[in-house]
Amino acid sequence: MSTIEDLKYKFKNLDVFGKIIAINIIVFIIGLIFKSLLRFNLFSYFELPSDIMDFLFQPWSLITYGFLHNGLLHLAFNMLFLYYLSRVTTNLFRQKMVLNIYFLGIIFGGLAYLAVANLVPLSFFNASGVLVGASAGVSALLLFVAAYMPNSEIRLFNSFNVKWKHIAMVIVGLDVFRMSLGLNQGGYVAHLGGYLLGYIYATKLLKGVDIGKGFERTMDSFMNLFKPKSNLKTVHKNKSKSTTTKKTKNPSDTLDKQKKIDTILDKISKSGYESLTAEEKAFLFKVGKD
Repeated sequence: MSTIEDLKYKFKNLDVFGKIIAINIIVFIIGLIFKSLLRFNLFSYFELPSDIMDFLFQPWSLITYGFLHNGLLHLAFNMLFLYYLSRVTTNLFRQKMVLNIYFLGIIFGGLAYLAVANLVPLSFFNASGVLVGASAGVSALLLFVAAYMPNSEIRLFNSFNVKWKHIAMVIVGLDVFRMSLGLNQGGYVAHLGGYLLGYIYATKLLKGVDIGKGFERTMDSFMNLFKPKSNLKTVHKNKSKSTTTKKTKNPSDTLDKQKKIDTILDKISKSGYESLTAEEKAFLFKVGKD
């Protein structure tokens, strides 16, 4: 197996967030090569411009800017944070729902950036130029976790536990402080847009409302446009002549399953993920794959 085929095989076997991280790294390397050797910004039309008229000519940039990064440290920080947060969330929630939070965070961050750049005087917020980076999506996932299960804990440096709500408070506070100093104000405005989306998503979900359902259906419809159409013919079969019995889902089983999920999430909120038994972790992993 050649090196290229080996890489293709490894990429194919990554989960969806592993593929997103890989795409970010590949795009960064390609962009770096073009900038270094040809002095040409290959992805300029995928960056989010601050001017609303420029944005209208490249509306796709509201999502594509989240796949571009300005420097190795910028890329590394975002991808490491995304890797960890995606592992935490996909163990507890549907993978598509976590994708909704991430991409809606990128969109909300971009909209916040555009709003500030075009509605607020530059003397107050210096948000001109272009916006790149996955930070808004990562920020949305961080605040979602902190708002949905604020008392759950993670272990840092194998020495002490920290609650997610305290981590979020520190990071948000640092962003606000640095923004007040005039540092990367456009970027931090995008972070705040992501934080807002993550907080709203969590508080609505706690009330039983998934605000990302509409976005999920839209993205599913969009992705279906690129799926190859089958040449197989559809055959109509009379149900009355069918001898196959369809197994129906027992509503009580669904209710018991949800109660078990709620009990485990409550345990995580009080004692942290590491307090779960191996059986409970296996159950959450199985639910996350459904």
